[in-house]
Amino acid sequence: MADPDESAVRLLLVEYERLKDEQKTRIGLRDNLIYVTLAAMAAVITASLASKGHANLLLLLPPVSTVLGWTYLVNDEKVSAIGRYIRDHLTPDLDPTGKAFGWERTHRSDERRRSRKILQLIVDLGTFCMPATAAVVIYWANGPYHWPFVVVSVVELAVALALACEVVRYADLDVSA
Repeated sequence: MADPDESAVRLLLVEYERLKDEQKTRIGLRDNLIYVTLAAMAAVITASLASKGHANLLLLLPPVSTVLGWTYLVNDEKVSAIGRYIRDHLTPDLDPTGKAFGWERTHRSDERRRSRKILQLIVDLGTFCMPATAAVVIYWANGPYHWPFVVVSVVELAVALALACEVVRYADLDVSA
């Protein structure tokens, strides 16, 4: 019969492996969402330019970029949450000395982490929030000014700004050991 402590350690190691698999999958999805967003934006912009005088077609851009941006943000937060769980719960249970899974802490204490995270924040805002805001502003500058489009544009701007606030809030700019 297996030692109860040995069984618990095996179970924790299996949990670690499954969490790392999920983290890897979410990282792949998250990173691919940037490419999907760029392709979708290119399609909307191409359609808008092809139909001259219909700047209202640009109002398709905010839902595309904010939905994909929200999906990106949720996946990014889950990747970070898995890392926190591993650092704060699994590692202490598996190794009270704190030496196991050192990468989970070490990569967060890099002296350039904060500058990288700030640059990533700028990229995230530029990819998911700025195009939506720009599309609304271009629509407002060019029309047509039919009330349904104006109402939609105001709602879209509010959603884009809300997403921007959440992106900033979840930016995780801290450097910790």
